[in-house]
Amino acid sequence: MSETSIRPALITQVLPNSIAAEVGFEPGDAIVKINGKQPRDLIDYQFLCTDEILELEVLDATGKSHFVEIEKDEDDDLGLEFETALFDGLIQCNNRCPFCFIDQQPPGKRQSLYLKDDDYRLSFLYGSYLTLTNLTQREWDRIEQMRLSPLYVSVHATEPDIRIKLLKNPRAGQILEQLQWFEERRLQIHAQVVVCPGINDNIHLERTLLDLVEFHHNKVPAVASVAVVPVGLTSFRPQKDEIIAVTRQKAEQVIEQVQQLQKKFRHQLGSTFAWLADEWFLIARQELPPESHYEDYPQVGNGVGSIRQFIKQFQDTATRLLPTKLETPKSFTWVVGNAVEQAFAPLVEQLNTVIGLEVRLAALSSSYWGQEITVTGLLTGQDLLQGLQQQDLGEAILLPSLMLKHGDTLFLDDMKLEELAHQLKTPILPVNGIEELIEACINYTPIEAKSTKYIRN
Repeated sequence: MSETSIRPALITQVLPNSIAAEVGFEPGDAIVKINGKQPRDLIDYQFLCTDEILELEVLDATGKSHFVEIEKDEDDDLGLEFETALFDGLIQCNNRCPFCFIDQQPPGKRQSLYLKDDDYRLSFLYGSYLTLTNLTQREWDRIEQMRLSPLYVSVHATEPDIRIKLLKNPRAGQILEQLQWFEERRLQIHAQVVVCPGINDNIHLERTLLDLVEFHHNKVPAVASVAVVPVGLTSFRPQKDEIIAVTRQKAEQVIEQVQQLQKKFRHQLGSTFAWLADEWFLIARQELPPESHYEDYPQVGNGVGSIRQFIKQFQDTATRLLPTKLETPKSFTWVVGNAVEQAFAPLVEQLNTVIGLEVRLAALSSSYWGQEITVTGLLTGQDLLQGLQQQDLGEAILLPSLMLKHGDTLFLDDMKLEELAHQLKTPILPVNGIEELIEACINYTPIEAKSTKYIRN
């Protein structure tokens, strides 16, 4: 890729008391080059900034060019945050997976919801999954030279014909050769298998897991872990897409099949290696495995053990922060997806042991997506309006911020938080994490004029 197609790295935040703040960087400035090289992405930026002496070409907000020299210790961070991690643009997906969530959305929403990323750099930086079907030789070389490991790979099936059928891409059949490439270079991946009933389940699922475990035997295993995930479907998915939903019976079958393999893996490797996503147990209406099952949570970002981890963190934080009594009584509604209703019930009980505090759990499903069982992050503004209107919601609604666009107040259906609060006539408190949730319960001060303002950040 030529340097002319790489945009300057636009700075959105300068951390207080950082090197960049001392030098005088401001939001709106943009880095063009570092020591004569133009960074393609955040990976290049981080690598180039390891030098002790930096010569930066910078554009200010008016477009004027400046040259800045910085002398620092090798490991010192400059303290800059950027508009995007990719300065040369997103590497998009070239597959046509019938179960792709992007294609299962209604038309007419904000454009960013329809971007199909399949970018190895986002995989390395943030743990997003890619398929390896769109990499040029240049990108393979860069992964090797910069030791970009681990990556997170959507395998789905190791049999070439099955994977080609799932991804609708003839290049998808090269997955075993690609895993061999990682093994030869002592690089790692974490794999996921999205199970589509009738396509890659039963004997195909077993074949996939047995193939993947063969890459786990070296000191630096090429395949570090596998997550087995149920396919998620919405009412907007294309007609005649060959995909059928996971039933309770299918979930029970997959749980039994994978648990038998897990016993084998633990005996051979001393590790479970392949984990079932929490959703399987929710669909099957079975108890989640104990916390000890998940070892060091290698696939927690893929919903494997995330509920157990949340419960443990909640209990620890609540023990530390919750008082025995509130001087002024308060009442709230805590909105979550109904997938976690049973698991979160004890957490609400723990909150309600505080004298003067009343928290009601509103566990909702999504009629918008047409799902009986819904995870919290997929609830839309319409779902909340439908599920909460005409109810006593207390003084405020506790809303997990993962329902909203990052840094904004938009739900997935483009409803604004302000609009929802106005229609429900109740203040909404977006909370990011457990500490914010508990602090909101303790410290929230009711808004006097509910008719004019409904959101408190």
